[in-house]
Amino acid sequence: MPALRRTFSSLTLAAFITGTVISTSPTLMAQATQPDKPQEGGQPPASGGVNTGGVHAPVLDQQHRPITAGGFVKTGPIVFQNIAEKAGLTTWKHTMGTPEKHFIIEANGSGVGLIDYDNDGWLDIYFVNGSTFEAEAGRAPAPKAALFHNNHDGTFTNVADKAGVTNDRWGVGVAIADYDNDGWPDIYVSNFGKNRLYHNNHDGTFTDVAEKAGVTLGNWSTGATWGDYDGDGKLDLFVPGYIHYDMANQTSADDKSTSFCEFRGEPVMCGPRGLKGEPDHLFHNNGDGTFTDVSEKAGVADKNAYYGLASAFVDINNDGKLDLLVGNDSTPNYLYINKGDGTFEDASYPSGYALNENGRETATMGIAIGDYQNNGLLDLYNTTFSDDYNPLYRNDGDANFTDISYQMGIAEPTIPFLGWGTAFFDYDNDGWKDIIISNGHVYPTVDSKPWGTSWAQRPLLFHNIEGKKFDLVPAVEGTGLAIVVRGRGLAVGDLFNDGKLDAVINVLDGHPVLLRNVSPDTHHWIELRLIGGPKSPRDAVGATVYLTAAGKRQRGDVISGGSYASTHDPRIHFGIGDATAIDNLEVHWPSGTIEKFAIAKPDQIVTLTEGKGEPTTAKKP
Repeated sequence: MPALRRTFSSLTLAAFITGTVISTSPTLMAQATQPDKPQEGGQPPASGGVNTGGVHAPVLDQQHRPITAGGFVKTGPIVFQNIAEKAGLTTWKHTMGTPEKHFIIEANGSGVGLIDYDNDGWLDIYFVNGSTFEAEAGRAPAPKAALFHNNHDGTFTNVADKAGVTNDRWGVGVAIADYDNDGWPDIYVSNFGKNRLYHNNHDGTFTDVAEKAGVTLGNWSTGATWGDYDGDGKLDLFVPGYIHYDMANQTSADDKSTSFCEFRGEPVMCGPRGLKGEPDHLFHNNGDGTFTDVSEKAGVADKNAYYGLASAFVDINNDGKLDLLVGNDSTPNYLYINKGDGTFEDASYPSGYALNENGRETATMGIAIGDYQNNGLLDLYNTTFSDDYNPLYRNDGDANFTDISYQMGIAEPTIPFLGWGTAFFDYDNDGWKDIIISNGHVYPTVDSKPWGTSWAQRPLLFHNIEGKKFDLVPAVEGTGLAIVVRGRGLAVGDLFNDGKLDAVINVLDGHPVLLRNVSPDTHHWIELRLIGGPKSPRDAVGATVYLTAAGKRQRGDVISGGSYASTHDPRIHFGIGDATAIDNLEVHWPSGTIEKFAIAKPDQIVTLTEGKGEPTTAKKP
């Protein structure tokens, strides 16, 4: 259950953030009044804007820059280099609304998906684009999404026009999976407006079948997820709703009648609080190319109309059935436990996931899912708004979570940052899952305020120290961790098939970032591409793998969705440190079948097919 409320005063984060001395403002700002509890429809009675943890003193580096855009060090471990320009990704640019960001529809940005769309064994990249008011009104061409084909030589070529996946709508998120079990990954794009379902034609092109499939919806959809919740071997689709938005009746900070839309006492764009929420939708896969909306029947329709931004199907309580996570902005999060009869139980509050340790809802933007302790239980990490910390929820078993962010030493460093995409991943292949976060503010005006935060922000990387704590990796000047951008969607994966996990960031109104992993470690690794059998989804979404090497047992899950409106590499990646052999490898397939596989050596990408392993009986994590 959530712990007692913690009181904050000032931030002195020197050792945590840069390893150097940091100065803070001599005058502490007063603690902000918490917004009122949301009522039905996600609308508080007399407040607007975004829910935060209150006002905190600014944290500045030695050059008096906000720590979000500074705090760099001269020397230190170099983990990433931004090679986006060299790779050819900067030929494309994201666009959403106007630079001033008068309205919330302009500020949330878009996601990114990693997909091997042509089945050549190399990850390609799909970037969702936004749009403009002129394009929406038919007065200008719409910005296009990008599909970058991996050329296998460190470069990428945008083939979106040829592939037919430019979207040309106000794009938000992307969830990638093989929904029709034909062996080729498909692309679901969530939009403000009608959504797209791009079916892979197996020839480098896609066809939008969303209308026929019945999954277009029509208002503001966000970070969707695929998963076989009823165990029939076909992937179902969950689509969170954010705000029921009317572009013809937008309210901005310039409207004096909406003075309740404030941040730190300054007028800002309205939302999400104070605006009407949009319900969530669960679509059951009928197996004939169509889907049926079963949200009400399944119990996941979001009767509170909270502001959904992220979601993921994943087995939280290890019972072999996919549960459902929904990260909500400025309202409590949802955790739905799969009852196995086509319905879900709302365990949001009893589980401890609805609120943070202070008993307060957060402005959840993205969700990372992973077993950071190597105990067989999936833990959760949420990104939130600035003036609040990103909560790390430890899984205590039986779907019970404890917010242990402060215990782990990773709460305070995140408070000045506004987080979006995130992931658990083992960047140095030492066998322990680390955390990466994409950051960027929503209010351009913060650059003119003495708040210690910034419009563009650097990403954060936390190194997992054997499951006992996380250390913030310093941002070395000139490297990937020192880039300052308006980060939004983030996806991680092995883009160069070298066993090191890279990260891709979709930047609001900017060029993409490709953080190539250049970590100098020489640890061993293994990557697994899973192919499900007749009773499982073909791409094995929902499968869980347990790997044991050198006495350490790790867990990996195939998940479509999560982060912020993004999809990671579908292959399961394990770092195994200095181990030179894999002692045990056990796959729990979505069908319920459990198999052991023998892998002769590490440092390779291996395909595992259901039915080809040695049947076995499950062991408790």
